[in-house]
Amino acid sequence: MSGTVGEPLWKAPDARMAASAMTTLMQRMATLHDAPQGDDADFHRWSVDHADHFWRFLWDDCGIIGEPGSRIIENPTLMPGASWFPDARLNYAENLLRTRPESATAIVFRREDGATQKISFGQLCEDVSRCAQVLQGAGVGVGDRVAAYMPNCPETVVAMLAAVSLGAVFSSASPDFGVRGVLDRFDQVEPKVLIAANGYIYNGKTHDRRPEIDEIIRGLPSLKQILLVSFVVEMECGPDAKGLAVWSDALAAFEPAPLTFTRVPFDHPLFIMFSSGTTGAPKCIVHGHGGTLLQHLKEHRYHLDIRAGDRVFYFTTCGWMMWNWLVSALALNTTVCLFDGSPGYPAMTALFDYVDDEQISFFGTSAKFIEALKSSGADPHVSHNLESVRTIASTGSPLSPDSFDYVYESIKTDVHLASIAGGTDIVGCFVTGNPRLPVRRGEIQGSALAMDVAVFDPNGNRVRGTPGELVCTNPFPSMPVGFWKDADGSRYHAAYFEKYRDVWTHGDWVEQTKHDGFIIHGRSDATLNPGGVRIGTAEIYRVVEGCAGVTEALVVGQDWQGDVRVVLFVVLAEGVSLDEALIADLKTRIREECSPRHVPARILTVTDIPRTRSGKISELTVRDVIHGRPIKNTEALANPGALDQYKDRSELND
Repeated sequence: MSGTVGEPLWKAPDARMAASAMTTLMQRMATLHDAPQGDDADFHRWSVDHADHFWRFLWDDCGIIGEPGSRIIENPTLMPGASWFPDARLNYAENLLRTRPESATAIVFRREDGATQKISFGQLCEDVSRCAQVLQGAGVGVGDRVAAYMPNCPETVVAMLAAVSLGAVFSSASPDFGVRGVLDRFDQVEPKVLIAANGYIYNGKTHDRRPEIDEIIRGLPSLKQILLVSFVVEMECGPDAKGLAVWSDALAAFEPAPLTFTRVPFDHPLFIMFSSGTTGAPKCIVHGHGGTLLQHLKEHRYHLDIRAGDRVFYFTTCGWMMWNWLVSALALNTTVCLFDGSPGYPAMTALFDYVDDEQISFFGTSAKFIEALKSSGADPHVSHNLESVRTIASTGSPLSPDSFDYVYESIKTDVHLASIAGGTDIVGCFVTGNPRLPVRRGEIQGSALAMDVAVFDPNGNRVRGTPGELVCTNPFPSMPVGFWKDADGSRYHAAYFEKYRDVWTHGDWVEQTKHDGFIIHGRSDATLNPGGVRIGTAEIYRVVEGCAGVTEALVVGQDWQGDVRVVLFVVLAEGVSLDEALIADLKTRIREECSPRHVPARILTVTDIPRTRSGKISELTVRDVIHGRPIKNTEALANPGALDQYKDRSELND
């Protein structure tokens, strides 16, 4: 299968479309509020124009536990400045632990080495109760911070739910972060309690993190309690530190009690999350109980058609917002499926073993993983059953048209492929899937409901069919509460609202298609600008990575003689060399499929592409490296050693 961008690849059968929560939502809104039904674009426009009705209805339709209050939104024209549900009281954890049979499976966990665990809803509630009592004993209360340096395992979920149930604020980082990266994050938020794993396993290797934990403890004077999780059993002993206890022992000291939840205002801090920027200290982005819950329920229930009883999986670590997004699926009475380790160990199809064994219905991953799977020659639709999978979601970086083809050719023909995009900034999506619309090659299906997502040109005009800035022109509940320790909001305002007045500018360079879909061309601040013509890097990637012999690529703009020239770095397949013939072939393809402006002035080889911990290509870091600028936050990168290959390249001096 291959074709043009925008070509339809799949559409839900009529019966499935009719049974979707999105269809039911449209029908009920038509009855209650005279909203248009049948045409998805018209309904989306209605949801934007009547956002107050929309979000209030979602509260009831999703069965949110709490008091919504009489007011839906104050200052609806201010951005920032709008306030959602100002009289509401609720608790995020209470909504994730809503009543269901005690024997129902709440969490399934698998580690790459085959270790597995299944936790019933009753056991989850007992563990949360015990953990909450431990935290209370350490003095944790409303507004205090609890931090986790943890793998993607059940203990992390328990710790988060326990902290949040008390009105405390939760932050997490994955155990592959180095000490400096952890302290750059946690030192800013001054946690009272740290939960940390003694080690982790990745790609067949065991990593002892006890020395790092010792340094982290010394670097966080705010700590009153440290709970050490024996994730790698043979490493039971931890650092000798005041206030340190073994997780299992600490919880065993308490009997489970009926759960209680501290209900807090809608915007009360829930998570402090961290930007993956590569210069300066990470931004501490604060998200609230109500906005996070509403946004995730909207995306899960309506856009991705996740249902009660589903088994929901997303490959993620605790250092990426998709962990928070995944865990929220508990609020729909699903089973959340966790995985920790390498997705390619012991084989590239290991995650599909998990899918078949646990009958996973929603499978989420990164565009990078799908590309790696394709490059490996894996054929999951031959090697695995995958009958349970209704939806495959992809995020982290743009999903190429060839990867769309690969999903339908080699994974499953009858599946809703939902490419989604948003970010830590909003703990959710601006553009996402829609179970009622066709999946089109290379396109994200459309805008998220009640969010006026548009593409602006430099003058702030809406454009279609040409790349521009991704913006959102109306307030929405999951906008950050603010940045931590940004009392006057100046840093928050500078991050999103300086370019266009009263409009959220996200920093993505995108194109809206004639089908109301979206194509992500890369980050706008990494956009190439040779001769004053703006070029999205993804346009070049789509061509280059479809070339035999090239496995990966990275494109940056180099300041050169008063202009910018395009530099292309390529990772080549084994046995392939960058000779004149390959260079000529790459340039010809780029010229013919993009434009002469896209053709690189230099094409160079590397063996590794630097990426952030969420899998995004770090073009900005490489651009700084080739210009000799200091790199202040290499901890944001999953593979900072790769940068050495880009330094002092003599080929870039002429």
